[in-house]
Order: sequence, then structure tokens, then C-alpha cells
Amino acid sequence: MFKRIILLVMDSVGIGHAPDAARFNDEGANTLGHIESTVGPIHCPTLKQLGLSHIADIEKTTNPVIGAYGKMEATSTGKDTTSGHWEMMGHPVTVPFPTFYDGFPQALMETFTKETGYEFLGNEVASGTEIIERLGEEHMKTGKPIIYTSADSVFQIAAHEDVIPLEELYRMCDITRNKVCIGDYYVGRIIARPFVGEPGSFMRTANRHDYSRMPEKRMVQQELQAAHIPTVAVGKIGDIYAQVGWDVSYPTVSNSHGMNLVPYILGGSFTKGLMMVNLVEFDSLYGHRRNAEGYKRAIEEFDYQLSGLLPLLGDDDLLLITADHGNDPTWEGTDHTREQVPILAYHCRMNDAIDLGTRRSFSDIGETILENFGLASYHIGQSFLSKLNI
Repeated sequence: MFKRIILLVMDSVGIGHAPDAARFNDEGANTLGHIESTVGPIHCPTLKQLGLSHIADIEKTTNPVIGAYGKMEATSTGKDTTSGHWEMMGHPVTVPFPTFYDGFPQALMETFTKETGYEFLGNEVASGTEIIERLGEEHMKTGKPIIYTSADSVFQIAAHEDVIPLEELYRMCDITRNKVCIGDYYVGRIIARPFVGEPGSFMRTANRHDYSRMPEKRMVQQELQAAHIPTVAVGKIGDIYAQVGWDVSYPTVSNSHGMNLVPYILGGSFTKGLMMVNLVEFDSLYGHRRNAEGYKRAIEEFDYQLSGLLPLLGDDDLLLITADHGNDPTWEGTDHTREQVPILAYHCRMNDAIDLGTRRSFSDIGETILENFGLASYHIGQSFLSKLNI
């Protein structure tokens, strides 16, 4: 058994369309495969060493593989961040979160204005960067926040930090979470989207904050807490789970920042438990913006930092790497794509390749964590702990 499990979520790094992709109009989507076929080979020797090229449509490594590798399929009804992460921790989403493909109903927006005191701009399905460029100048003149959504179950509020200060934007989002988007409008997340700059050169900042809906069921990290096993969230993990089940949460400003925090935490007082890390830039900066070249660079930068992390792992550490959904940057639109995701596992006693096969639920991760720490199974997924040659 392992004293520490480090779970890295490469947000949106899919490896090919899922069996049910046709339901989502995503048949043929392939995040990694299409990045490589569009902008050239992805230089990721460390990920390949752990087995990534055995499960993804990328150039195969000729070097020995010393990791465990497999594919995972989601059982949740959505292809969004919340449902993917919740399923990993034993809470598949079986009833779809509400989505709004023509903007939000007038009655909901009237409630927004009444409760927050703000009129608004937008109220449409849009790309975040595009709508800020289009409505940002008017927002600066009027002080009205920009409201938009997407194919995900989200209510996004964008505001210039010099027009609506962060604390006020966060207050607006908190009110929207608790008094506006309720009942039939109980969306997965309210997202604060602050930005800075001048017309023609607006830029979103790292001060984004997500307000997730509350989970309906207990999840794996709560079981660990109840057993006095430490839990650490890095990046937007705390927000995704509505801060439920995490002893401490470290916000991040970038993928690189998140990866730098991992060895810092490992070298501190975190001697036992679960650390879960979300690396959002694959999704937010490159997937949604359909930037295959930038996505490729981000994977290569992550791989470089990963190569420095592996030697720091001790005999009692287990590293898991996965994704929560796909976001093929060559696909139509700007939405996530329904794909299989990788599951890679490594501990320093491994010296050979291990094929984990195709896992039928993201919940297999949660079941593996529960078994490792001697806690009762949820009987939702299947643990792969015994396959790791321990």
C-alpha cells in the first residue's frame, strides 16, 4: 500500500472518441491524435515512458515503458469538468446538469438583477475571449457585467477588474450561486471571469473563481477525511468539489505553478494522504480557443516538469495521471469533446509495462484510492491497485 497518492488531472487531454460519442456529436474527436496530426509530433518522452503512446494516437516510443497505462470511459451524462471530476471520486452524474443553448430565461435574469443590483450585457452562448473583446468596451462604459454560457452547465460573469473589483465580482457570483441559479436553474458552476486591459487587448486574469453546485452524495475525499487521512487540493480542485472534503486548498495561476507546488507540498508536512491537482490551461487556454500549437507546447512543458517530479517520489508514493474529458482543438465549435481519457500510474518500484486495459468508469480511480487506504468500496468502479505489482 502507498502512504501518499498524487493524482494529476490534465484537464481535457482526451485520447479518442468514447463509445457513446455520437450522442454528443463527437464521433471522430481525438484531442492528442489530432494535435499531433495537425502540428507535428508531441515531444513528451516522460509521458511515453509511462505508457501514453501505447493508448493514444501519437508517435510510439522505442524506449522501455516502466508505467501502468490504460483508457477510461465516463459513465456520467455530461462531458464537463464537474461531472468528470465527481465521477473520479465516486459520484457519477446520472441526471444532466441544466444547460442553456439560447442564453438564460428572462425570469432568471430578472432575478439576477434583483438580487445582485446589476443590469447586464450579453446573456448568450459565447466564447469567453470573444465576448469580452466584443462587449468589453461597453462594459467599461456602463459598469454592467457580461453574462454568458456555453454547452457546459455554467453561468459565467465577466468583469474588468478596474470596473468591478474582484471582491464585488465574487460577491455577485456567490449571490448568483445561492439565490439565482437554484431549482430548475441549478447549473454545475457559476464562474467569475475577471479580465484586464484596454479595448482591443483585453486579457483574462488568473483570478477566476468557480462556485460549484453542492454534491448530492459523499465522495472519496470525504471518506479519507472521516478516517483522518489528509486531503490536499491544488488548482481549481477545491472549487470543483465546492470545497467539500479537502483539508487544504492551494489555488494556482498556471499549469507550471501547479506542477511547482507538487514537490513543495511533498517536501513539507504532507506525509500521508491524497493530493489532487488540476492543470486547467490545456482546456482553458488551448482547447476552448482551438489552439492546437499552444496545446502541443503545453503538453511538452508539462512533460518536462513531470520528468523532474518522478525522481522525487519515494517508495511509498503512487502517481496517477488522467483527464476529466476531451477538448479537441481541431473540432468544430469551442465545446468539450466526449472522449476516452488516459490513466497512467507509476511508483518507483515499477520496472516493466503494465496494461490496465479499458476501464469502464472514471470511478475506478476512486475505488483504487479507497482500497489503498483500507476504506470500504463504493462498488461503483473497480480498483486497479492489485495490478500495480505492489
